[in-house]
Amino acid sequence: MGYSPQVDAFRKLHEAGCFVMPNPWDLGSARWLRGQDFKALATTSAGFAFTQGRADQDVPRDMMLAHIAEMVKAVPDLPVNADFENGYADTPDGVAANTKLCIATGIAGLSIEDATGRPDEPLYPFELAVERIKAARRAVDETGSGVVLTARAECFLTGHPDALNEAARRIAAYAEAGADVLYAPGPKTKEQIATIVTAAGGKPVNQLIYGDFGLTVPEIAALGIRRISIGGALARAAWAAFIEATRLIRDEGSFKGFAGNGPSAPLNPFFTADLKARDLKAHS
Repeated sequence: MGYSPQVDAFRKLHEAGCFVMPNPWDLGSARWLRGQDFKALATTSAGFAFTQGRADQDVPRDMMLAHIAEMVKAVPDLPVNADFENGYADTPDGVAANTKLCIATGIAGLSIEDATGRPDEPLYPFELAVERIKAARRAVDETGSGVVLTARAECFLTGHPDALNEAARRIAAYAEAGADVLYAPGPKTKEQIATIVTAAGGKPVNQLIYGDFGLTVPEIAALGIRRISIGGALARAAWAAFIEATRLIRDEGSFKGFAGNGPSAPLNPFFTADLKARDLKAHS
C-alpha cells in the first residue's frame, strides 16, 4: 500500500536541499501561509494554546488532536507536521498509542520531544527517552502510513547545564533509534548548529528559528540543515503587536500602536478568492 500524496510530498522535501516550514495557529493563518507558496506547514503548540486562553504545554491531548485534525483539513493539499509535544505520555507504550492517534488525524509528520513538563526532572532519563522514540518508530511502522517521525532533544529549552553536548548525545541516539528527522531547538550559532548536524549522522535536521539570530535561509542551509521551522514565532509576533497596542491605549491613551496597521487589504481579497477556490474544489 502506498503512502498518501501528502506523506510522499513531505518525505521528498527531506531528501535534498532546505525548506522553510512555518507554523500557523488557526485556519486563517494556515490558508494565508499556503497562499504564500510554502510547501509544508507545522502546528505550533504555543500558538494554539494562546488561542484557547492557555499556556504552552497546558493543552490536553484530545484538544490538541482536534486542532491538528483541523489544521490538516485546512490545507488538504499540503503536508502538515504535528507538534505533538512529549506524546502526551511518559511510558513508551503510552507514546506508541498516542502516536497512532495523531497519525489518524491525517498528518504527514509528527515530532516527539523528551521534555517531561516537570520542573524537578525536566528531561526524561536518557535510556527512557531513547525507548520512547523506539516506541514511536514502531507505532509509525505498524500503521504503514510512512509518516515522518521527528525526535526532539529539549536540552537547551529545559536549561540543561551542558545543553549542546547532551543534545548531541541524544540526537545521535534518537537517529539510531529510528527517527527520520532530528531536532534540537535552541542552538543559535553556526558552530552549535553544525554540532547537531554532525550528531545526526547524515539524517535530516530541523532547525528552529524563533528570533533574528543574524542567519539567513541560505546560510542555515549551508550548514547542512534540511528543514527550518519557526515554532510559535509568528503567533508571538502577532501577540507582541497586540500587547503593545493595548498597553499604549491603557497607559497613555494613545493609539500609536496602530501606526503600522495597513488596511484590511490584502486580507479581504485574499480570503474572498481563497474561499471561492475552496468551494469550487469541494463541489467539483
